[in-house]
Amino acid sequence: MTVRTRAARAAASALIAGALLVGTAGCSFITPTATLNQYDPSDGIGADVGDVKVRNVLAISNDDDSAVSLMITVVNTTSTSGSLRLQYESADGERIDISKPITSNVVKTYGTEVDGDTIVITDAGVKAGQLFPIYLQFGDESGQELLIPVISGSDPIYSDLAPASALGE
Repeated sequence: MTVRTRAARAAASALIAGALLVGTAGCSFITPTATLNQYDPSDGIGADVGDVKVRNVLAISNDDDSAVSLMITVVNTTSTSGSLRLQYESADGERIDISKPITSNVVKTYGTEVDGDTIVITDAGVKAGQLFPIYLQFGDESGQELLIPVISGSDPIYSDLAPASALGE
């Protein structure tokens, strides 16, 4: 009788250990892997406009919210040059177009360096904490509207990149 009891205990122990192993590892079988989710790992947002990748787009406002400077990185790994067209609606309702040439096989940045190329918008009509809608298009590709976060230039990370006051004070 003790032989059966030992065998039954050993089988029960193995069964419990197996159930614990499957139970604790089972989540990985039914839960999607988070590292496979596409996300923007910064304050800005990104999009693909055709084969051109637009990354980390955000607007940095000055202290009086009279102007924003766009921070944007454009990655064109194709052999096609073209213009990146940005369109937005000004504070008075007018549609404004900005066009920037983007050559082939280049990574072009705006607003990422103190003395670098910038795109400053003085009639955006947005304040820090809001979203600024901008339509982006490259060449003949279909465009995409992005809701760009507006960050305060008083933030120490972005203070050197904020535009000067557009009010002339």
